[in-house]
Amino acid sequence: MTEFFFELVASWGLVIIALSAYFSCLAVPVPTSAVMLAGGAFAAAGDLVLWQVISVAYVSALAGDQTGFQLGRWGGSWLTKRLEAKPKRAALYARAQDAVGKWGGVAVFFSTWAVAPLGPWVNFAAGAAGYGRLPFTILDALGEAIWVSAYVALGFVFASNLDALATLLADWGGLLTAVVVAIVAGIALIKLGKKQ
Repeated sequence: MTEFFFELVASWGLVIIALSAYFSCLAVPVPTSAVMLAGGAFAAAGDLVLWQVISVAYVSALAGDQTGFQLGRWGGSWLTKRLEAKPKRAALYARAQDAVGKWGGVAVFFSTWAVAPLGPWVNFAAGAAGYGRLPFTILDALGEAIWVSAYVALGFVFASNLDALATLLADWGGLLTAVVVAIVAGIALIKLGKKQ
């Protein structure tokens, strides 16, 4: 599937990068990390311009996050009811609601890059919870800057080994997510221990 998206980037360039970044922030299952790696690789080859790849991916990701946030504002309870028929997505949304309730802006920041699979659900949950738009936007913008620049830069630097890099980063993403979850759980346990 990754190769399919590489071919799309080769054919459609910035349009695919923009659509991928936008829709992945709305929980559409698109391998956006692979698309950004491909964008970086095509920039290294001279087929795309690096600053344009970064800018398009960044602005599109921010737009997707803002859309998700606003959808959460408009229909958080509707979304909860709709997800009842989809247990895996409902579980992700419940985790996102819990993260936003406990950690607020920290959840927003880390969900954009360190725990990216939870990101779209955090957008919905933050909007539904009435989290402030300005703090959401600031923390989201900082996190997306890390996510976009890291993946595009890796694609640019390791353009000749893109397939191997995509596989490695998929594995690394799972490890990074597990480490972040363990750290957050550890902090929660320490706080709980201090209260007692």
